[in-house]
Amino acid sequence: MPRPQRCRRICDMPQVDTFCPEGGPSGEPILLTLDEYEVIRLVDLEQRTHEQCAAQMDVSRSTVQEIYESARRKLAACLVHGRRLVITGGNYRICGGRERGCRNMCCRQRSDCFEERTNLTSDECKGELRMKIAVTYENGQVFQHFGHTAQFKIYTVEDGKVTGSEVVDTNGSGHGALAGFLMQHGVDTLICGGIGGGAQMALARAGIKFYGGVSGMADDAVEALLGGTLNYNPNVQCSHHNHEHGAGAHNCGEHGCGSHNCH
Repeated sequence: MPRPQRCRRICDMPQVDTFCPEGGPSGEPILLTLDEYEVIRLVDLEQRTHEQCAAQMDVSRSTVQEIYESARRKLAACLVHGRRLVITGGNYRICGGRERGCRNMCCRQRSDCFEERTNLTSDECKGELRMKIAVTYENGQVFQHFGHTAQFKIYTVEDGKVTGSEVVDTNGSGHGALAGFLMQHGVDTLICGGIGGGAQMALARAGIKFYGGVSGMADDAVEALLGGTLNYNPNVQCSHHNHEHGAGAHNCGEHGCGSHNCH
């Protein structure tokens, strides 16, 4: 079996995630992943070497080379063919200035001070690691279809420990609205079962990191995530089912699958 990809560390979401050429042809956009964006930012903008980029992103130099070549091909295609560019998706985690291994002294979301970065003592370093984790929720379990979840359980985490939780109703919000719903509740991380490509793009645009393909008890999943042992699928999609609507199968990972149940 091929080894699973190592999650690539990026410092922040892009400030602009879509670029459209004037007078360009219509058609499918070219998708630049968040890890490809980060390599371009580090190597071409900040003039880092591939070794420095690899250390910053917590991956190997050969991985940086592969990502860089893929990103440059996509950028070239956008320029030559006048295609729209959308930055979304990828196998990544957002540092946000919270990881000790981060070598970016100017991490745009740096909210903490670390002894190794400053001359402050532990007592003087007052920053806390805060996050909100949402889990698609049903009867204590991780609900298996993001777009149809009736409830989220939202956990408040400080310094790696759960300090509170609440169950909130989505009030019938569908695929497209759920990313905004989570943003309104201050969520930065999602744990779920199946999730379609459109919802993944919406979460990426909202700056919400998600872990899909998770099953079992919601509380256990959160503890596993915080402990670095969560079993998830970085390539998760909503399960496909065949429905008898004329000739062909219906892809439940697409927008508009509001009337079909995916498990």
